[in-house]
Amino acid sequence: MTHSCACRNDERRVVMFAGKGGVGKTTCAAATALHHASSGVRTLIVSTDPTPSLSHIFEVGRSPRGNKPPQSLRVEEIGVDRVKQMWDEKFGREVYGVFSSFVDIGYEEFVEFVTEVLPGMRDEFMVDYIRELSLKNEYEKVVWDTAPLGQTLGLLNMPSMLGKHLKTAPRIYSRLKLGADSRRSVLGIIRGWEELSATDMEFLRNEVEFVIVTIPEALAVEQLDGIFAEFGKHQLKIRRLVVNNVIKDTSSEFLLTKARQQREYIDLLQNRYPDLEKIELPMFSREIKGIDRLQDIGKGLFQNTG
Repeated sequence: MTHSCACRNDERRVVMFAGKGGVGKTTCAAATALHHASSGVRTLIVSTDPTPSLSHIFEVGRSPRGNKPPQSLRVEEIGVDRVKQMWDEKFGREVYGVFSSFVDIGYEEFVEFVTEVLPGMRDEFMVDYIRELSLKNEYEKVVWDTAPLGQTLGLLNMPSMLGKHLKTAPRIYSRLKLGADSRRSVLGIIRGWEELSATDMEFLRNEVEFVIVTIPEALAVEQLDGIFAEFGKHQLKIRRLVVNNVIKDTSSEFLLTKARQQREYIDLLQNRYPDLEKIELPMFSREIKGIDRLQDIGKGLFQNTG
């Protein structure tokens, strides 16, 4: 059974698209942003994928064959280098001050370690960045294309975990002081991280609409249980499930066989998640890039919104 995406009174300003790599997550996010912007809504689509592809999909910097993106749409890609820069500007020195109290490490090496080796730190910062974007009210809609799901949300409470560790040895850690350029103790900074983490989690729970994108294949369907469990652990409610690349053309024996196989997984999803809103998007014969083809995706995502 397929449910269309209709407008709701509880629609939230920030929409986060998530899913494993290669399922069409970025395409669905781009089509959603285009739909809102085409209606005159001031829209930002931001990718926090380390290897973003929004520019390719929107044909940014090229001569598009069809329509151009509406003026109310802004596209922003935040790759690894940009994350390092923004994280450094906001948290770098303070976080380094804490860690250098325990570990002898140079600042540049530390930034490299945190932004690439510790993905939980990077993801926490990106959540806070999206939260601040939503608070500015510069955009009426923020569409967030995330990195492929793995441990993205699992480490969101890292500052809280560090705080709990510090509480087991307060006589040691609370007496550690930072350099002359800081007035706060290590324990004080850790408590600030705990507060930031709690604020970001409340933002995710109350201000963000989550959309999971998948495809009707065995591995993708089986991985959904882990994704749903990870979201549930943080009390994050998934609002919609998009099943992408569904074969509708059964004009050949090969396509008919594949379509029947897909239908088994689609029925499985319906039985496993009966109360979840679902959208089926057809498989297209051509690559989805450019405004015209994104509008075709949008018709499937918003077919009952007028």
